[in-house]
Amino acid sequence: MPGPLHGTRVLEFAGMGPGPFAGLLLADLGAEIIRIDRVPAPGKNPTGPLNPVHRGRRSLAADLKSAQAVTTVLCLAETCDALIEGFRPGVMERLGLGPAECLARRPALVYGRATGWGQSGPQAHLAGHDINYLALSGALDPIGRRDTGPVPPVNLLGDYAAGGLYLALGITAALLEARASGRGQVVDAAIVDGAAHLTATLHWQRATGAWQDGRGTNTLDTGAHFYDVYETADHAYVSIGALEPQFYAELRAVLALEGPEWDDPRDRSRWPELTARLAALFRTGTREQWCARFAGHDACFAPVLSLAEAPHHPHHRARDTFTERDGVVQPRPAPRLSRTPGEIGCPPPAPGADSEAVLREAGFGAEEIAGLRAAGAIA
Repeated sequence: MPGPLHGTRVLEFAGMGPGPFAGLLLADLGAEIIRIDRVPAPGKNPTGPLNPVHRGRRSLAADLKSAQAVTTVLCLAETCDALIEGFRPGVMERLGLGPAECLARRPALVYGRATGWGQSGPQAHLAGHDINYLALSGALDPIGRRDTGPVPPVNLLGDYAAGGLYLALGITAALLEARASGRGQVVDAAIVDGAAHLTATLHWQRATGAWQDGRGTNTLDTGAHFYDVYETADHAYVSIGALEPQFYAELRAVLALEGPEWDDPRDRSRWPELTARLAALFRTGTREQWCARFAGHDACFAPVLSLAEAPHHPHHRARDTFTERDGVVQPRPAPRLSRTPGEIGCPPPAPGADSEAVLREAGFGAEEIAGLRAAGAIA
């Protein structure tokens, strides 16, 4: 069966971070994605494996400074259900490709905009990156250990979770509404908004006194001995997440943690001491030895695997979580749908690889395409 978004056509303007990731999610779920790439400079075509985040697309390379190229892209927008762009606010308007122009051509178009700061506000036009958006949202400050500074969580939390996932959700929701109303709308997906939204439970915990402002002093931020990572004898790591009483009891049983000091896991005064004792204990065995010891036990244990190791774990192999395509190990589509599952589409295209085919399908004749190419509007 085709994916659940089969028949949905999306125009994606090439970018970085949240926009391409949203495109990946939609493509994996069956949407047809046409990516508008920049015209490559001579000798600048990509070499080596291409980024799997760009899989499932076709590419048209266009010089958006050309009026002919802009007109061509507007014609393509007429054939699409949604659009993804990730420029700073105002850039698409200056190009003549803003929401007003596109929705005039296609009133039911869902116009998805990915930014860091959003389309409005005093910082909307300022530069920034994942780390900055997390910092301003309050999401970065709790991440880290006691007596250390905040630790940036790569760019998974901002660009991809708070940005790309929220953009894909917003576009999908707006597409559902457009099918009922026949009217499109703009989706303003700001990473700073998404990151703030992700902290909803932390704000509730703080209001009820369950969360303390000191970093590394809470249950989920490495403050508690039963929710942390520990180094092993071979300088690898294991994770423990025994939050509930039954799992904590199982952890105690596996590790033979005897004594009244272990009885009340919510006694914060003992957390530093018990964390130190668990750290010393886990350093007495290798990661594989601990995996063997915890095997079959419901103690919320897992080894900390590297990017290279994760695809080879038996659980991932059994679920077929990863695959290798075009020389790159990559995750398969997620989430999994029972009747119309997503699938990996075509390989990531080089910029402009499908320019002629895309334009022909949109109704452009051979002479028109040749004229656009001769004028440098497309490549």
